[in-house]
Amino acid sequence: MHFVKLQWLKSLSFKIIFAYVVGVIFSIILVSLIAFWWVVIRSHYFASSDVAALTYEQAKNVVFDQTGTPIGFADDMEGNLSWIFDSLKQETAYRILDENGTTFLSSGADENFWRSVDIQTLENQQPFQFKNDSGVVYAATALIQNQNKNWYLQFAVSARLHYLLHRGFALPFMWLGMMLFSFVLCIVFGLCAYFTLKHTLKPLRKISESATAISPRSLHERLLVEKVPLEIVPLVEGFNRVLDRLEQGYHHQQEFLATAAHELKTPLALIRGQIELEAPSEDRQILLNDVEHMARQVQQLLLLAEVSEVQNYSLKEVNLQNMLDDVVQYLQPMANRAKIQIRIIQSENVNWQADTSALFILLKNLLENAIQHAPENTEIHIHINANQISIRDHGHGVKEDELAKLFIRFWRGAHRRDYGAGLGLSICQEIATAHGWQLTVANVFPGLCFRVSV
Repeated sequence: MHFVKLQWLKSLSFKIIFAYVVGVIFSIILVSLIAFWWVVIRSHYFASSDVAALTYEQAKNVVFDQTGTPIGFADDMEGNLSWIFDSLKQETAYRILDENGTTFLSSGADENFWRSVDIQTLENQQPFQFKNDSGVVYAATALIQNQNKNWYLQFAVSARLHYLLHRGFALPFMWLGMMLFSFVLCIVFGLCAYFTLKHTLKPLRKISESATAISPRSLHERLLVEKVPLEIVPLVEGFNRVLDRLEQGYHHQQEFLATAAHELKTPLALIRGQIELEAPSEDRQILLNDVEHMARQVQQLLLLAEVSEVQNYSLKEVNLQNMLDDVVQYLQPMANRAKIQIRIIQSENVNWQADTSALFILLKNLLENAIQHAPENTEIHIHINANQISIRDHGHGVKEDELAKLFIRFWRGAHRRDYGAGLGLSICQEIATAHGWQLTVANVFPGLCFRVSV
């Protein structure tokens, strides 16, 4: 039971989906670690780059008068951040200086806000830090050129305000967004992988069904490689080559069986003729019985080789009642010698699509088998309806563990009147399978009942 439960671990679909899911999880973990390293561990660099980007963006909004002197920022609701400097004078500030470091325009911050900033920060134009009464301040400088004169916009944000905005608001929303995105990604990615695999593996399921349907009577069929994934094509082609060799070997076997049986008929006829020329005696009768048994086996082998080939069948409508009457008439002398009565209990005027000779052999073998196993002074009942023929004797039946052996070649049950070849029921099975019928057997107490169903 434990082994059965673990079978799904060997599923190709499970392995691919598992690999997809693991890949997504590792991707999410990697992105989270990079985000954590960048936002938390390298927060000072993140803050400086934020301030520098905002400074360069606001430098585009500076407005000059006719004399080339900066007077403020453009009235842009999305880019104008002047209201921040009025509300948070000690946390953020800006100023615009000329080349000499003279301030021409600034926010409402007091003079102490910029007192520790060196004039050299105008030259390198790189993000920098300084300290004032608010603590650490992140700042950046952007160059503005107007009427052949250089101006410098400096923008600064305190570290504590940056920390509040990022750690208190931005980061929680960012982690929530990442978690939501990860959840949606896993669901969507998993569903996409499932349906993709279902569509991709559909040809494999069809191939499996086609391979299962191949039997000795359909060895000429081959698996189609159309719509099969390229990685599976070599496997399918290899299987088809195996079927080629198997079909060839099967045909060789059937040809050998038919040839051997045919070649044995003539010597057996000669032996029988020689024995019949001898004077009547007990030994002569024993020899004749042995030759008769061998001749019957040879005939059954020929029939078995013939009915095993589907191309030997010629189907047409056959009336079951007429066919059964011919079979009963053929076997009536045998039934009379065994003191068995054959009764057709129920009969309908039914036509089946069948090969005439094969159907005759099928019914003859089943009825002959019933006669061989029925006790004296008993009856054999035959039922015919639109979908089934049943033949029942009133003999000793068969042990339940021996029912499956009845159709095995050369297997013979007990309570027979003669030494049959053990091939009659195997021939019946071959005929039924070739026609697409189902041949079953069951104990009915007393006796045994064979059923042929369409």
